[in-house]
Amino acid sequence: MDSIWTRAHTLQEMVPGARIGVGHGQMGEAELEKTMLRFMRHEFDILVCTTIIENGLDIPLANTMIIENAERYGLSELYQLRGRVGRSNRRAYAYLLVQPDTELTEIARKRLAALKEFSDLGAGFKIAALDLELRGAGNLLGGEQHGQINSVGFDTYVRLLDETVRELKGEEVVPEIRSALNLSLDIRIPPEYIADENQRLRAYRQIANATDDAGRDRAEKELEDRYGPVPEAVHNL
Repeated sequence: MDSIWTRAHTLQEMVPGARIGVGHGQMGEAELEKTMLRFMRHEFDILVCTTIIENGLDIPLANTMIIENAERYGLSELYQLRGRVGRSNRRAYAYLLVQPDTELTEIARKRLAALKEFSDLGAGFKIAALDLELRGAGNLLGGEQHGQINSVGFDTYVRLLDETVRELKGEEVVPEIRSALNLSLDIRIPPEYIADENQRLRAYRQIANATDDAGRDRAEKELEDRYGPVPEAVHNL
């Protein structure tokens, strides 16, 4: 654990007056407990620690967290770590740091963007759903976190699985035919019409699920009832 002590020493040189504690998983149970209790009693100003801090510790006074090399962590782990601050009525801050010369993968970018976007109360389910999409649900009868789901997406994977099960049961599976047209039309739901992002996504799904004229008219009527006259772009959609 030389690196963690080096980091603590560097911080001490930067802020000579700060009281700094160190905690990590290789410490003895009694020593670690003593360190954490001292931090909770505000005998330390700064706690330099490993991800052991994520395991259910409730420290209301802690209001700032700095996570180094944030791109190395999983989405759920980052969410758990961030949850260690902001546990009182004090405004909290979590800084996710990445080395300047680090080239982030697409998945790492999505993880960090999700942490920034989903910060409201009850965001845990959204985080879990995105984590499932990024890592994959794994094999149906195994423990691997990769496979075809990464290629086709969660919704398509579930649909293909359902079709396969029905075929194995001897049921007739009618193929679903979809087509794409480029009409050069604006078919977005404007934020000015539906301001809340979650509600816009639900509206997109509702429109996408309309498979006939009656469903389309029903979706349009519901939108008009909730949000007012339907804009031209939504008519196009």
